[in-house]
Amino acid sequence: MQDWKTLQEKVEHLTRELASAKRTIATLEGYPKEEKSARKLIVVKNLHKYYKNVKAVDGVSFEVYEGEIFGMVGPNGAGKTTTIECIEGLRRPDRGTISVLGLTPWKDGHALRQEIGMQLQEGNLFYRITVKETMKLYSSFYSQPASWQDLIKKLGLEDKQNVYYEKLSGGLKQRLTVALALMGKPRIVFFDETTTGFDPQARRNMWNLIREIRAEGITVFLTTHSMEEAQELCDRVCIIERGKIVALDKPVTLIQNLGAESKVAFNVGQAVEPETFQHLSGVNKVEKVDGQIIIYGNGKDIMAALIGMEGISLPDLEIKQPTLEDVYLTLTGRDYRD
Repeated sequence: MQDWKTLQEKVEHLTRELASAKRTIATLEGYPKEEKSARKLIVVKNLHKYYKNVKAVDGVSFEVYEGEIFGMVGPNGAGKTTTIECIEGLRRPDRGTISVLGLTPWKDGHALRQEIGMQLQEGNLFYRITVKETMKLYSSFYSQPASWQDLIKKLGLEDKQNVYYEKLSGGLKQRLTVALALMGKPRIVFFDETTTGFDPQARRNMWNLIREIRAEGITVFLTTHSMEEAQELCDRVCIIERGKIVALDKPVTLIQNLGAESKVAFNVGQAVEPETFQHLSGVNKVEKVDGQIIIYGNGKDIMAALIGMEGISLPDLEIKQPTLEDVYLTLTGRDYRD
């Protein structure tokens, strides 16, 4: 029995060494030395995946760099989950190539899963085992796992160690799956619709946790149907619609390139007319609706001009900046679908 365990440990060690060697080769072949700080950990080229007559993913290409939070965002049915499952090796694409840490997911599955962590969109665990038992079980899957005790503490599950999985709330179940995704000390972790169904506070807590994970040097790939989440979290965002990428860049760049107007609104007395503000710097249009002045244009310039006006107060001031949702609407010509 001991000999078999020793042999198994050697095989796992050699598997990790092989994965490391493949990554090194990929790095030497693919990246100049001066670009080490921005190495490509994931490279997807011309990815296609069909389900009968449905094109779930239709010619998708992109790269994910070391140390970033990369977001794939789009409505339900856009192709996000199919794409991430192909990258994880859970599905084989019909066409195209994928490289993850120098490995081909559907060929080097065992080696790849020693290097990545996955939190699936739908992944039920055993209902009648406790949090502690689940963590110990998953710890046994790795040759060099993280401390399950430390992960339980990190994810705020210390007082739930002896609670059955079926008794956990939705948020705690998600926290447990995140802990399991981190068990193998991954270089890349995948989060698929992690905050779906969360209340606002639980969603914010998960966002903070994802930032902490990135701060530890782990590259994060997440899919979400929340434009707000993508704008809040991601270094770069890939907007996917009907299986095709319609935009990919930093959120702030996507918004700036849109050239959309800001909206500044505030309440005024009946005697104040829109023409009072039409001459201000940065103003494109002014209207008055139910006693409220609404100014469209460059938000920064408008606010500077308003502050400099004498005799004008700004009660109930609202400023709406362009968002990723505005980018989506402009690029696709349709309202965003959750």
